[in-house]
Amino acid sequence: MKLSIIVPVYNMAAEGKLEYCMDSLLKQTIEDYEIIAVDDASKDRSPEILREYERRFPGRVKALFHETNKRQGGAKNTGLAQAAGEWIGFVDSDDWVAPDCYEKLLKRGQETGADMVGCNYSLVENHTMEPGRVICNNTADQTGVLDVEKHKKLLLRSGSMVIKIYRHSVIKEHGLCFPEGIFYEDNCAGPLWSLYFTHFEKVEEPLYYYYQHSVSTVHHITEEKCRDRMKAAALFYDECKKRGMLDTYGLEIEYRFTELYYAITLFSYLSGVRKPRLSFVKELRAGVLERFPEFEKNPYYRSLTGKEEQELIALQGKSAAAFFAYYRLKQVIRRLRSKCGR
Repeated sequence: MKLSIIVPVYNMAAEGKLEYCMDSLLKQTIEDYEIIAVDDASKDRSPEILREYERRFPGRVKALFHETNKRQGGAKNTGLAQAAGEWIGFVDSDDWVAPDCYEKLLKRGQETGADMVGCNYSLVENHTMEPGRVICNNTADQTGVLDVEKHKKLLLRSGSMVIKIYRHSVIKEHGLCFPEGIFYEDNCAGPLWSLYFTHFEKVEEPLYYYYQHSVSTVHHITEEKCRDRMKAAALFYDECKKRGMLDTYGLEIEYRFTELYYAITLFSYLSGVRKPRLSFVKELRAGVLERFPEFEKNPYYRSLTGKEEQELIALQGKSAAAFFAYYRLKQVIRRLRSKCGR
């Protein structure tokens, strides 16, 4: 079999989201592929919907079911264990793909000998095949035969996993999988996986549709999700260390950990959580200093982290309480200006 498409599913029955996703996968312009949909102990009608698709499309759709919730990483691992395809693709169950998405990705892989192939994606707010705002997820200097320098670039900005297909043999050879039981599993898997592929190519088209809606993981920030990002960053670092990656990619791994565990989490927490706690902000700082006490000297931190963010982080280093009060005041002022139309 040429391709296995793995779809983790959790409570996606409302508004036809799951059906729109599945229908887009069933309309692909290739023949030799399977869709493995893994329901992660949904509490809505998602399991019934998947059973109906499996009944209607035997041999094409395989539905698997978790009795307990393992998050998306667990669902993806379950799908990987059952996948028969030479290539593996992942699709979030509230997103969808263009009819020729996988035909074009597979063709690019066949023409170039690549073992990882990606595309761009489009941000949309309703079910449509008309592209919205196009996001170019990876850059030209990350493609081609992957040497150390290109692997470094992919470590720093690995891009989304759902817009790529991966040669299954590489995944199996290196025991690649996803962390289970947490959100943001791709934050760990994406950069780590990129180190094991040897040739990355892209189709410069928005073939994947990323659905923007209010209940999406990225739009609803909680302390639990922030802690999961911290866990994903810690797992990424620990796995890189276990696999002997620190000698070659130490600076890149340090920055990626710092960015995920600390910088992104800090500002998303303060901006998205309704009642942020100073103790959590202190905990974040302590956690990054435990592994990397001189992270602010990292050249990637200096060049890639925004100037304002660096200034705020430096302020926290001097006084967590002063930083917390200052940032909260900035938020109040911004909200007031927004209300006043200024």
